[in-house]
Amino acid sequence: MAEEMKETMEQYENELEASFRKMDEGDIVEGDVLSVSDEEAVIDLKYYAQGILKASEYSDDPNITLTEALREGDRLKAKVISVDDGEGNILLSKREANQVLAWDHLQKLMDEEAVLSLTVGGVVNGGVIVYVEGIRGFIPASQLSLNYVEDLNTWLKKEVEAKIINVDESRNKLVLSAKEVEKAKAQEELNHKMAMMRPGMVLEGTVENIMPYGAFVDLGDGLSGLIHISQFSEKRIKSPKEMVEEGQKVKVKVLKIADNKISLSMKVLEESREAEKVETGIEYKEEEKAQTSLGDLLANLKL
Repeated sequence: MAEEMKETMEQYENELEASFRKMDEGDIVEGDVLSVSDEEAVIDLKYYAQGILKASEYSDDPNITLTEALREGDRLKAKVISVDDGEGNILLSKREANQVLAWDHLQKLMDEEAVLSLTVGGVVNGGVIVYVEGIRGFIPASQLSLNYVEDLNTWLKKEVEAKIINVDESRNKLVLSAKEVEKAKAQEELNHKMAMMRPGMVLEGTVENIMPYGAFVDLGDGLSGLIHISQFSEKRIKSPKEMVEEGQKVKVKVLKIADNKISLSMKVLEESREAEKVETGIEYKEEEKAQTSLGDLLANLKL
């Protein structure tokens, strides 16, 4: 009984508070979704009148439908565009509320360098259109990918990950980049591969570029290393072209990894081979000597 009286009193207080509230056009209000259809959503504003959110007032994104975007019980903020729609309801616009509320959030997302999962909603001259927080954003063609984008139409409806790179509320301008996200991922992957490299590793690669000071070798998996001119051979050379040519397969040894740069050497491998030859020669001579001594011993043995 006491519980029922408590609930009744709370309801009465809420209704009393609602009766004293005053809503004006332009106010930003918050409420819970009571029901949703393709045409409109009914919003409980804790007010004597319910809020009505028409489908056209939900977002600037034409691809969004109310039944996909909202569920009963969802809480949202909207702007009052009319205190009476002729049937005693409050007409609301989430689209216009976005224009008021979203820009600060978009600025925060840019400052945090947040990666957003978005769907390309349209193709225009020079780029594509996406929607963030209901605000129309633009990804220039040059910011869509690390690779050259030839046909923008192939990106329509495609899922992309992008960062906000420019927020200008005064000009209603929102610019994003998917290329920056790809670049960050590529760098992270490169860092991981670099972390797996160890000095002393012997690798095979392809000479990709020859400079006066050395040659760059493609090691595969996006990794490249430099053989400095001093690391080709024991003998002094004037140009790396004396030792290698572009496209040539070479075996190299990793000397060191520092600042995401790999230093390579052919000379160290050459020195190792020479050392092996010398070592093998010594072993052979010792073995030959031992055999000869044994032969002499048997030859001089009298039975």
